[in-house]
Amino acid sequence: MIAGIHQLHYLPWLRYFEKIARSDVFIVLDNIQYNKNGFQNRNRIKTASGIVLLTVPVVDKYAQCLDEVEIDTKPNWRKKHWESIRQSYGKAPFFGEYAEFLAATYAQQWDRLNALNRHLLEYFLRVLGIRTRVLYASDLKVPGVATERLINLMRAAGCSTYYSGAYALDAYLDLPLLEAAGITLKLQQWQTPVYPQRYGPFVSDLSIIDLLMHCGPDSLSVLLGNTSGEHE
Repeated sequence: MIAGIHQLHYLPWLRYFEKIARSDVFIVLDNIQYNKNGFQNRNRIKTASGIVLLTVPVVDKYAQCLDEVEIDTKPNWRKKHWESIRQSYGKAPFFGEYAEFLAATYAQQWDRLNALNRHLLEYFLRVLGIRTRVLYASDLKVPGVATERLINLMRAAGCSTYYSGAYALDAYLDLPLLEAAGITLKLQQWQTPVYPQRYGPFVSDLSIIDLLMHCGPDSLSVLLGNTSGEHE
């Protein structure tokens, strides 16, 4: 079986969901070290004035794990994010399909980043129609770091093929160790599909929200390359 493994992200981009959809099991790294310069608490949407980075403010603590990250509730980020989404996508073809959930999400108080991101992930998987089995690393409780931990996660999930982004070879993956463990590496060879977008030329690598708002129930087919569109 094929496993994809990734951290919890905020409003993840399309590549994240392609990895999940192509995997038999997706293991969520919800207890690794928090990276304040990554996408665990932020992502991009397209607006009339260009690309906007929506960032969830967090309480910055040195070397904290992802499951320890608290959201800074003092800034009114929830109102700002919802207003940005509503203004950017209010006239998109499928805004009405997702507005109620998003409005309710941003009306709710969130204290932990993981709780917010897990809530969003489970919803997006449901509306996309992705039925991949999802496991959380915090539940598997395997030892090790880097590739060693990855191997232990794969074994705990009963998987023998690791579906990885190509960047992992340079960033952290120990290929000989993976091969010695009998794990086959499958690299993600995927390009963002072009689909209808508002506000000028097509922009890739945006939040999944952008695809859903423009393609609605066809989003998974577009994501997996089973259909295509032309941008405005």
